[in-house]
Amino acid sequence: MRVRLLILGTGGMAQSHAEAFAAIDGVDLVAGVDPDPARLAAFCATHGIERAFATLEGALAWGGFDAVANVTPDPVHHPTTMALLAAGKHVLCEKPLATNHADAGEMAAAAEQAGVVNMVNLTYRNAAALTRAAAMVAAGAIGEVRHFDACYLQSWLTQPVWGAWSAEDKWLWRLSTAHGSMGALGDTGIHVLDFATFIAGSQVVDISCRLKTFDKAPGGRIGQYVLDANDSAVLHVGLQSGAIGAVQATRFASGHINDLRVRIFGTKGGLDASSDGKISRLRACLEPDLTTATWRDVTCPEVPSNQQSFIEAIRSGGAALPDFARGAALQKVLDRAVESDRQGGKVLAVRT
Repeated sequence: MRVRLLILGTGGMAQSHAEAFAAIDGVDLVAGVDPDPARLAAFCATHGIERAFATLEGALAWGGFDAVANVTPDPVHHPTTMALLAAGKHVLCEKPLATNHADAGEMAAAAEQAGVVNMVNLTYRNAAALTRAAAMVAAGAIGEVRHFDACYLQSWLTQPVWGAWSAEDKWLWRLSTAHGSMGALGDTGIHVLDFATFIAGSQVVDISCRLKTFDKAPGGRIGQYVLDANDSAVLHVGLQSGAIGAVQATRFASGHINDLRVRIFGTKGGLDASSDGKISRLRACLEPDLTTATWRDVTCPEVPSNQQSFIEAIRSGGAALPDFARGAALQKVLDRAVESDRQGGKVLAVRT
């Protein structure tokens, strides 16, 4: 079964989507959509895409595609995805699913009603170590989960490895709430929240959060961008299982370019899973090594990319995970985290 794919939004992340989909047999990149004509033309030329549309409405009127990678900015996820679902298209949407739980919930409900494949691109589901850790916890390898520690450390505000953030729109919008950014909490915090709870096999029931925005430019502004989105987030989290843990996300972790780590501890052992987006590693301290606190490397089978899982679900008629329902549940946690910070870090219940 051939799948005709449209790329909606042709900025930085769209490049990796196009490359990943183009590498899958039987997937045809048939169109790109972007209101910026120069960016759209360059993207289509790079990836050999014949059709280009300035608007989603134009692409829908044409209709010659089966599925979409929605790589638009966060505030645009909801309206564009709702239009695609109404047209019966399968959608892989970038994270976070929306900018608030109400919109994310509406998207999840619409996807279920449409009966199409729906998936949130939480990219670290591609990390073999993290996926293996979740399987081991589910199999009882560490007993009952009691505690976890999860962090996502980036340093692009202090180390220009990916370019000069103060001079490029692709970074500046991530620092501005008016441009739809939820800051480090929504950009990277969502990854560690997803994986901490996915590995633990339990959902968040209460949360306490503190967010911090640091001064980065005179007057807190660069051009059209007011730099008011949070740069660091620290969360204390309670799970339905009774376990508790800490989640951290920051863009000021000098010396850490792009590092995600989840450590999880139970009554029979502990796991330490990490990934830098390219290489992942899993270590375990299990019985009978507990008395000597010996940690050993765990072999982790490769896992399919999110793009591969999305296409396979379309072909098989099955579900793709993480789906929109998962995205909406995570968005509820993010919303409550923001509210907790507004209330000085008060512990708030999370009901999804």
